[in-house]
Amino acid sequence: MSKRITPFASQYCSTLDRLKEAIRRKRPGLLRRGVVLQHDNATPHSANLTQQWLQRYDWEILPRPAHSPDLAPSDLHLFGPLKRHLGGMAFETEDDLISELRNWFDNLDVDFFRVGINSLLSRWQTCIDLHGDYVEK
Repeated sequence: MSKRITPFASQYCSTLDRLKEAIRRKRPGLLRRGVVLQHDNATPHSANLTQQWLQRYDWEILPRPAHSPDLAPSDLHLFGPLKRHLGGMAFETEDDLISELRNWFDNLDVDFFRVGINSLLSRWQTCIDLHGDYVEK
C-alpha cells in the first residue's frame, strides 16, 4: 500500500507543528530529550508527509497494534469521565459545547493525566504478555 500525501496529512502535520511549539513553550527540555508520540495507523498518521515530519524532528512513534481501542489512552481513560461529566447536559450552540469542554479540561488535575499514562504502561505489558491479543478493560 503506497503512503501518499493527503490533505489530512498536511493538516495533521500542522497539528504536530502546534504541538511542537506548545512543548517548546511549556516543557523546553522535553524537545531536547526526545518526544515519544502514540498515534494509530490512520492514513494521515502513516502518510509520507507525516513520516518525513517525524523523521525531521526525530520524534519516536510508540508502536500500537491496529484496531486496539483498549490501548488508546483516550478510549481507556478520557472518554468515560468526559461522558459522565457531559451526561444530561444540552447545548444551544457548538460554541457552548466547546466552552464547556475547555472548562472541563482546564479544571482537570495533572494527576488525571498521570494515572491515564501509567495505566497505559500496564496495559501495554499485558498486551505483550498476551502476544498482541486483545486486552479487556
